[in-house]
Amino acid sequence: MHAAPQPRQHPQRVALHNEIHARPPEALDPPLAISHVVMVCDAAEREASRAHLAALLRDQHLPSPEQGCTHLRMDVGPFRIRWELHTEFVTWTFSHTLQTAALAERLPEAATQVVPHEWLAALPGQCLTSLQVWVLPISEFDRDTLVKHMLQEDSLVASTVAHGYGEVYTDFALHADGSSRMVLLAGGMTPRRLGRLVQRLLEIETYRMAALLGLPAARDAATVLAFAERELAELAQAIRSATREDEPVLLDRLTRLAGQVESQHAATHSRFSASAAYFELVDTRIDDIAESRLSGMQTIREFMDRRLSPARSTCAWASRRQDALSQRVSRMSNLLRTRVEIEQQQSSQALLATMNQRQDLQLKLQSTVEGLSVAAITYYIVGLISYLAKGAQGLGWPLSPESSAALAIPAVALGVWWSLRRLHKSLRST
Repeated sequence: MHAAPQPRQHPQRVALHNEIHARPPEALDPPLAISHVVMVCDAAEREASRAHLAALLRDQHLPSPEQGCTHLRMDVGPFRIRWELHTEFVTWTFSHTLQTAALAERLPEAATQVVPHEWLAALPGQCLTSLQVWVLPISEFDRDTLVKHMLQEDSLVASTVAHGYGEVYTDFALHADGSSRMVLLAGGMTPRRLGRLVQRLLEIETYRMAALLGLPAARDAATVLAFAERELAELAQAIRSATREDEPVLLDRLTRLAGQVESQHAATHSRFSASAAYFELVDTRIDDIAESRLSGMQTIREFMDRRLSPARSTCAWASRRQDALSQRVSRMSNLLRTRVEIEQQQSSQALLATMNQRQDLQLKLQSTVEGLSVAAITYYIVGLISYLAKGAQGLGWPLSPESSAALAIPAVALGVWWSLRRLHKSLRST
């Protein structure tokens, strides 16, 4: 059977189609030790992490990751590795099977203990999260043993998960090895369902810490915003009583303040937006684990709601405060510019009125000069006519020079005036 011909494909179709299958959970069987490390990386460190992974695989005589890949999972000798490249960070997850003997008497071995130590210490980037997870059979351990050997009882958080098929215990504390700890007692779950549950628990811790990256930025922004708000209040008061001479100085101060506010807003807006997205992911992942209360214990959702709410509110408040301050500065700038423009228009109107007055004076002066010019030119022309009349008497001219001059004055004056008018018209038309 021949396949039907396909229409022209979108260049991103395959990548977009496979996106729903990206980073799938792995099937897991207890007992397991899992170490989850999140490294915050810039662009260069993200590329370096791929090379670092390739070095580990090369030492184990395994194939290197493909160029451009963002996810890899593989058995590496005594442990299994899962590597994921994200926008801001890189996650490394190591797991290996535990020996059940003597688990109740001592702290189980962490997965990082079987990872080459020098290689692990050289992971590119800065460590944001280090979480040790132990997945154990639910029937072999009790709560008192877990608290005694693994977790701090004072800050213990616990709940049933996966609709009662498992129990998770954690204290959200950093222990002596620099890692936080979590214990998952699994019972009656299929390996794939257990893998999905473990992945959700790891993501809760990852996104919780990523969301909190906005908190230092919010605290730093509070100092800048407080100064900017005081400066804006002083400028608003100064504008009310400012004279025309004060306005350039006030406009310069306001422009500098607007630049400072916008610069700080641009530097933190993406961080606050990312934190808001991470907080939402934490909520979603907690919903996904389907937890319910263990008797007398605080659930993960209750802990997150109580402990993360202040940080979430601080980030959201800083973002809203930045937006509000930016709008206030913009309104104040528009107000001051409008005031300056009105005064400039008033000055322009006064200048135009003065120019009109000067033009009227120039027209009057021009008319006066024009009259004097007609009289002067007429005088010189009539004088010439008088001399002509004197010479013409010897040739039989009947009128005396004075009479000839007197008769010529009206005609000469009219001709001179008409000629000047035509000259002025021709100059205006050009």
